[in-house]
Amino acid sequence: MTNSFNAKASLDVAGTDYEIFKLDAVPGSARLPFSLKILLENLLRNEDDVTVTRSDIEDLANWDPQAEPSKEIQYRPARVLMQDFTGVPAVVDLAAMRDAMKALGGDPRKINPLQPAELVIDHSVQVDHFGSNDAFALNAELEFRRNQERYKFLKWGQKALDGFKVVPPDTGIVHQVNIEYLSRVVFPKPLDGRTQAYFDTCVGTDSHTTMVNGIGVLGWGVGGIEAEASMLGQPVSMLVPKVVGFKLTGTLREGVTATDLVLTIVDQLRKHGVVGKFVEFYGPAIATLPIGDRTTIANMGPEYGATCGLFPIDQVTLDYLRLTGREESQIALVEAYAKAQGVWHTADAPEADYSETLALDLGDVVPSLAGPKRPQDRVPLTEMATHFPAALAELKKERNIPSKGPAKAVMDGQAIEISDGSIVVAAITSCTNTSNPSVMLAAGLVAKKAAALGLKAAPWVKTSLGPGSMAVTRYLDRAGLTEPLKALGFHNVGYGCTVCIGNTGPLPAPVSKAIADNDLCAVSILSGNRNFEGRVHAEVRMNYLASPPLVVAYAIAGRIDLDPYKDPLTTAPSGQPVYLKDIWPTQDEVNAAIAENVTVDEFTSAYADVYAGDARWQSIEVAASQTYDWPDSTYIRNPPYFDGMTLEVSPARDISGARCLAVLGDSITTDHISPAGSIKPDSPAGKYLIEKGVDVKDFNSLGSRRGNHEVMMRGTFANIRLRNLMAPGTEGGVTLHQPSNEPMSIFDAAMRYQAEGTPVIVIAGKEYGSGSSRDWAAKGPRLLGVRAVIAESYERIHRSNLVGMGILPLEFLPGDNAQSLGLTGTEQFDITGLDNAEAKSVTVSATAPDGSVKTFKAKVRIDTPNEIDYYRHGGILPYVLRRLAA
Repeated sequence: MTNSFNAKASLDVAGTDYEIFKLDAVPGSARLPFSLKILLENLLRNEDDVTVTRSDIEDLANWDPQAEPSKEIQYRPARVLMQDFTGVPAVVDLAAMRDAMKALGGDPRKINPLQPAELVIDHSVQVDHFGSNDAFALNAELEFRRNQERYKFLKWGQKALDGFKVVPPDTGIVHQVNIEYLSRVVFPKPLDGRTQAYFDTCVGTDSHTTMVNGIGVLGWGVGGIEAEASMLGQPVSMLVPKVVGFKLTGTLREGVTATDLVLTIVDQLRKHGVVGKFVEFYGPAIATLPIGDRTTIANMGPEYGATCGLFPIDQVTLDYLRLTGREESQIALVEAYAKAQGVWHTADAPEADYSETLALDLGDVVPSLAGPKRPQDRVPLTEMATHFPAALAELKKERNIPSKGPAKAVMDGQAIEISDGSIVVAAITSCTNTSNPSVMLAAGLVAKKAAALGLKAAPWVKTSLGPGSMAVTRYLDRAGLTEPLKALGFHNVGYGCTVCIGNTGPLPAPVSKAIADNDLCAVSILSGNRNFEGRVHAEVRMNYLASPPLVVAYAIAGRIDLDPYKDPLTTAPSGQPVYLKDIWPTQDEVNAAIAENVTVDEFTSAYADVYAGDARWQSIEVAASQTYDWPDSTYIRNPPYFDGMTLEVSPARDISGARCLAVLGDSITTDHISPAGSIKPDSPAGKYLIEKGVDVKDFNSLGSRRGNHEVMMRGTFANIRLRNLMAPGTEGGVTLHQPSNEPMSIFDAAMRYQAEGTPVIVIAGKEYGSGSSRDWAAKGPRLLGVRAVIAESYERIHRSNLVGMGILPLEFLPGDNAQSLGLTGTEQFDITGLDNAEAKSVTVSATAPDGSVKTFKAKVRIDTPNEIDYYRHGGILPYVLRRLAA
């Protein structure tokens, strides 16, 4: 490695010598925002005159905050973080690459993580059982039975792949485990007889990897494809972004939670516009924000649209590392390194140069919810009673839903009535909030006060508590709040993402029937980070994000259309009306509960043997082998990405005679493109599983079957709420085959086009691919034969994923879209002028059935030189494989 700035230095920490690369060796670096200082150190340490040059370092040090991003750097994160839904297909791809390497005459052992890769199994547990003491055990048993094949495969990966670790099921949520245990903040790495120290950084196969920004670790979500390349030693190619400084002042008022704060920040930043930018939080209020509040804010980076939302390293960070049981030597290293690099934050620390700045007085934050279908649609709690009727009317008009009135049903012998606005799911879920003791203990205190009054959740509400880690269970037990939560129906249902990712499980049959019979617009309320339509539950049309204590309160009320400040939640057995204020804890009560019950013991005992797993995990036996034996499985199959691959690369060609598979509107999420929820028996994926002899009760979810491309192809564009404008009046994966105009499933149409030798494209509106960093939202379309997407704008990760799978992302020029150009999807499309992927724009010709031709220009969104290489090779994985095999 080159050291052209003489930045290499020694740092002594309590008698241990560390090799570091000093930022102050680079003139001009002191003014940089913290996030860019982390990138700068990364370049200094990896300067090799090939991927990182002296001029790259100088360009970053001389960063112009006002300039549009144009400088590309090659960034190497310290580690890769995965969850099992996105991690399983990543490991499947690595296993397939080992087979392909062997077929090309190479050594399969070259396909190995070259830096730490850590996978936490948290996406597989589903809430089949709830409201009982044995809910956790029953759900865990079902989880293992359904996922035995996947878990066996992951155990093979842990054995066969060097540097790959798996945190077993029923341990915690990936991002919570990351902040409570995995993160180093400063990374010590033995290297050729010495130990380097550098900033801990990570990329993750989940968009909420940003949560780790709350403890001063730079991390963000990438597609599984990009993560695999990073594991295999490829740098992450990126443009140095603009950095938005967000100044926090003041203090939160009584009764306001961290959830209210983050929903306010999401609202403010979405309105400002921070897509593709870094956000850094600074200001006098930083020192008063505990790590739980910081990580809640950082977690929702994808919701406010930023690549990251970074907090500084300071005394609060060290206190948290100590609370969570990190070694004192590691804590000392974090402090010494941060101070040596000039990034230690104090009240009098100078402000960095930012591209833009915003500010928020925490005293202005009010209790809020967000919904009914986007996390940025914040609603002050005082306005819910007027907001909901308007939102309901808008949804009914948009979806042409009739008003049939309330439905009567019987639950456990009790007559109930469910109507529009009835809450049928109330879930304390998601690491966004479960990682924060203040809101979790507040929820427990609400439950305690409510239970003392004899209150229960409304009988039609499916209640659940998904603790983000075993440490949460321990401090709730210690505080004496577990039993009150159970009294309200909030029993532990599993240590995983549960409802936040759509693993809600079935609604009680009477509730499900009532919703269907009367076309009801039922509601969920959850302490999650995503509430997109169709995500939480297929039968629940309206979804609201809220703090855990509000989730408990609304579960008692059983309906969303009330003003909790003026209307009673319910009536106590005594006959007295109960209002929100009657069960809401004071901040002093919450603070006392934290001080008395959240101690280092809860964390050290929770993580004492984190990789061991329970008896079920330990009983899974796998053979040691360098390549996987690919048994006949409906969960794990060898994907076809490398079939027929050679070492030679063909030029990237224009696209001729393409047909349109779907014309889609704005805000099409990765959930729409590649849903993670349940599999319907009459869907293409359901029919495939039935043909393979799988019982409907064992279908599991689409997310759990991401290791099987046959299922995932059939699930692509199969979200029940997806509306293809080519097939008006329909919902779900329906299209019209061209030129026959025959209606059929998108999968069936894609297979027919492939049989005909016809390439296909997708047309979309704004924010195409927003939501989770889901690689199957790119892999699925590629396997359906999609060669290009033409959209008005893209979510950052999804655009990168499209290129990573060899799909051409094109962008309408300003003022153009499908409607303005009169595109219906019935046309035949020719895309010309690609110039071996080096063109900045192409010409698109659309020939209508009557022979008329519309021609327009589209911007090529292959944004970096590395991406040009990936696209030419047919994707990032073939590119890496050819390089390793050469």
